Amino acid sequence: MNLRRVVALTSPVAFVLLARRAALGKVSAAEERVFRLVNKSRPQLRWPAWVVMQAGSLSAVPVSAVLARRKHRAEALALAIDGTAVWALCKLIKRFVKRGRPVDCLDNVVITGKAQRGRGFPSGHAAVATTLTVIGARFLPRPASQLAWVVPVLVGAGRQLVGAHLPLDVAGGAALGVTAGSLANIALDAI
Repeated sequence: MNLRRVVALTSPVAFVLLARRAALGKVSAAEERVFRLVNKSRPQLRWPAWVVMQAGSLSAVPVSAVLARRKHRAEALALAIDGTAVWALCKLIKRFVKRGRPVDCLDNVVITGKAQRGRGFPSGHAAVATTLTVIGARFLPRPASQLAWVVPVLVGAGRQLVGAHLPLDVAGGAALGVTAGSLANIALDAI
């Protein structure tokens, strides 16, 4: 069994475990410590973090697909379909898990910009950024594909820095993104 298949099989299990934990609605002491460490970081990082976070927004999906389209048509289609699907799936899952945002769960959360509304788990930004990275890494040159993994890490950290998500939300989004991207890569391998 190759690594893509192993990841595709294990990442949904990780996601389910994280979702079950998030559905409890409680923030563990360890999760709160990690969140506070990131959320209380230097104020001058907040607006640059906002810019980086856009790599996990829904608008990043068509941008990445258009950039890939010239040389990698099948991958561009996978980026468009999977990026949009994982974003929509996050919206649906939030209705069932019902975990609040950091400001709903903790006191003294530093918010940058407008406070996020709605549910927190999973982070759609983390899911989209991770999905796009998993698919994009298959056709990027090796150094660039390795460097691309910095993007979802920065997106996840940025979401905590601006007070939009807790660490478990980000981890859940990343696990969902790995699942979606891995399944797309398996489908692309079969073409």
